[in-house]
Amino acid sequence: MITRLTARTLSSPHGFLGRTGGVSEGIFTSLNVGLGSCDRVEAVRENRRRAVEAVAPGARLVTLHQVHSALAVEAGDWPDDARPHADAVVTNRPGLALGILTADCGPLLFEDAEAGVIAAAHAGWKGAFTGVIGATVDLMEKLGARRDRIAAAVGPCIARRSYEVDVAFRTRFEDADAENALFFAEGRPGHAHFDLEAYCLHRLREAGVERAEALGADTKSDPGRFFSYRRTTLAGEPDYGRQISLIAL
Repeated sequence: MITRLTARTLSSPHGFLGRTGGVSEGIFTSLNVGLGSCDRVEAVRENRRRAVEAVAPGARLVTLHQVHSALAVEAGDWPDDARPHADAVVTNRPGLALGILTADCGPLLFEDAEAGVIAAAHAGWKGAFTGVIGATVDLMEKLGARRDRIAAAVGPCIARRSYEVDVAFRTRFEDADAENALFFAEGRPGHAHFDLEAYCLHRLREAGVERAEALGADTKSDPGRFFSYRRTTLAGEPDYGRQISLIAL
């Protein structure tokens, strides 16, 4: 059975899905939607179909070739094998389900319900740091949204307690803005813990989005519900599944 988390801030059909309810097996059990994984293509396509039907039956799924960038694009009619390299997708067209894949990074869903503009963004540390959230809001405005009406939600991602980083990582953020120290907690010598979820909320506020919430679910520490790149890496597994977050008009 597919389970989904929803956000109180969003009224459009949407869902942050986990790893249950699909047909994949082994390390990809069971709702792996990652076309870039080494899972069986037939299983991934069936999982993607099931995901859309669970959130927006009949909608056409639009996803990206995500590259940890700050690039946002308007949704188009591209096939799966010609997905643009970008990390946020925006539309004002009914009938589309915008999807973002994650396995520890932050999935963000956006809407201006009055204007009929929605977006989905992939915000790992690099994309969040370099401006993918602001780029998403900018493009939403170009399609008719107003940032003071935009609502957003940050879905399941790696939590601060699970996200250990080194000194160079922390220094990069604090050199850019001393206030970024707020998003780090002390760890073992030479390390700290980074709060990606809180940082995404901060970047939303910087972009003028005041109505936003975070779901507070930690992907790394909950293997029964979520895929996690870091958990897989620490376990020495050869590949990992991806979960999907969706929003539609």
